[in-house]
Amino acid sequence: MISLSKNINILRLVRIGRVALMQRTMKEMRNGGDSSVDVEGKSGFGGGLEDVYGEDRVTEDQLVTPWTVSVASGNTLLRDPRHNKGLAFTEKERDAHYLRGLLPPAVLSQELQEKKIIHNLRQYKVPLHRYMAMMDLQERNERLFYKLLIDNVEELLPVVYTPTVGEACQKYGSIFRRPQGLYISLKEKGKILEVMKNWPEKSVQVIVVTDGERILGLGDLGSQGMGIPVGKLSLYTALGGVRPSAVKTIPLFSSLDFFVVSPYAL
Repeated sequence: MISLSKNINILRLVRIGRVALMQRTMKEMRNGGDSSVDVEGKSGFGGGLEDVYGEDRVTEDQLVTPWTVSVASGNTLLRDPRHNKGLAFTEKERDAHYLRGLLPPAVLSQELQEKKIIHNLRQYKVPLHRYMAMMDLQERNERLFYKLLIDNVEELLPVVYTPTVGEACQKYGSIFRRPQGLYISLKEKGKILEVMKNWPEKSVQVIVVTDGERILGLGDLGSQGMGIPVGKLSLYTALGGVRPSAVKTIPLFSSLDFFVVSPYAL
C-alpha cells in the first residue's frame, strides 16, 4: 500500500510537470513570434504564469446556464471567488475593473496575504476552526486558497481532509455557508437530467460521487457527507493540477438517520 507521503510526492511531480509544460510552451511560442498566449488574459487562452495557482482562463467563461453573466462591476468581481484577488489587485487592475474605492488603498501581493493567513490559521487551537477558516478563504479567494494549500500541503492536508473533515461532516449543517457540488435526492426522481443541466460548468474532467452512508466510519450522514468529496477535489486541484471548474461533487442520498439527532442537518 502506497503511503500518504508517497501519494503527495507523486501528485506534486505530476503538477510540476504540467506547470513546466505550460511555461515551456508559452516561451516557445513567444520565441517563435506567434504569441497566441496572452498573460493579460485578453485573448482568452489559458496557461499563463498567473494560472499556476488556480483557474485556467481557457475555460473561465464556458458557462451554460442562461442567467449567468460576465463580471459587470467591481463589486461583482470582489464577490466572485474564482476571479477575486482581494488586496492583490494592482493599481492598474483597480482602474480597469472599477475597483477604486471598493478596496483599502494598500496593495498586498498574494505572497504577503499568504503569510498573513497562515499566521492567523496557526493561532487556532481547534482543528475544526482551521477547517472553517480555510473554507471561508476558498469561498472568497479561490486562487489564494490553492496557493496556500500547495505551499503548506503537509500542514494543511489534515485540515482540509482527514481527519478534520470527519468532524466537519458531522457538523456540516451547523457550519454550512455556501452550497458546493450537485445534490441529488429522492425529490429529484425523474428530473436527473434537468438537475445535471443546472451545473454551470461545461468542461468537467473529474466527478466524485458519494451516497454519504459510510463517511470515515461515522455512519450515514447523507448530504452532510459533502465535505469528503469537496476536500478530495481540493487535493486533486492543489496536488494534481486539475482546474477547479473541471471538478464536480455529487452526493446521492435517499434517507438520513442524522436528522433524528440534529435539527440543522442538510
